Amino acid sequence: MSLFQRLKTFFRALRVRHYDWPALDVDLPGGRHLHLVGSIHMGTHGMSPLPAQLMEKLREADALIVEADIAGSDSPFDNLPPAEPLDQRLSTELLAQLDNTLQTLSLSRSEFETRPAWHIALVLQATQAQRLGLRPEYGIDYQLLRAAQHYQTKIVELEGTNSQLDILRRLPDEGNELLQDTLTHWHENARLLQVMMSWWLENPPAEADLTLPSTFSQSLHDVLMHQRNRAWCERLFELPPGRYVVAAGALHLYGEGNLPALLRAKAAQ
Repeated sequence: MSLFQRLKTFFRALRVRHYDWPALDVDLPGGRHLHLVGSIHMGTHGMSPLPAQLMEKLREADALIVEADIAGSDSPFDNLPPAEPLDQRLSTELLAQLDNTLQTLSLSRSEFETRPAWHIALVLQATQAQRLGLRPEYGIDYQLLRAAQHYQTKIVELEGTNSQLDILRRLPDEGNELLQDTLTHWHENARLLQVMMSWWLENPPAEADLTLPSTFSQSLHDVLMHQRNRAWCERLFELPPGRYVVAAGALHLYGEGNLPALLRAKAAQ
């Protein structure tokens, strides 16, 4: 690293506040102050209760902003129309990969026979997280939502479960690519989950532009990460003046095209 780069890193560290949890502060024009929290949708017992300083920020906030309010009991996946049998929708290679993973997890293919590929991918990802000891009730966004209800803090959705469902249903070929990536990057995804857990249990990342292993193809990364980050950026710039705690999936806050970088770039225009 050159002297110039070391000095740049040093002065950046002086002006960036570090927390004991994965978080970044961004000030927008017009008196809007965002505390961006890198959320994980499932967590472990050690990730509860949330840090007292974070709870204080939530009590003082004008609103908690989340991707979707998941504190309710209704699931957006309850009434999905049945799909064609798997052997009519998946390639021989992809079906073999799926069967192998299901066997490893002691799951029956019949449970997934008429589910769209994107839904199978989500169920497999959730099952993998559970096998690693993660539970929904310890998810960061879920804990923040329950705390906001207790403090009577206003809750604002960036997109909502119906919009998230629409994104998934618009994926080409019923989300076969998402299922392919889930199976292909199975072990990388497990390691990524463990890295994100360590951000809450041990040390959060120091910078937003760190390099993370990729578990999505470029086209999926654009749809599921970049496009949503850009939409959220516009949504956050529509907020009235105030202080906000924003819980977004940790991968949206770090790595290429992250949300804090988009916000800061737009604020500098």
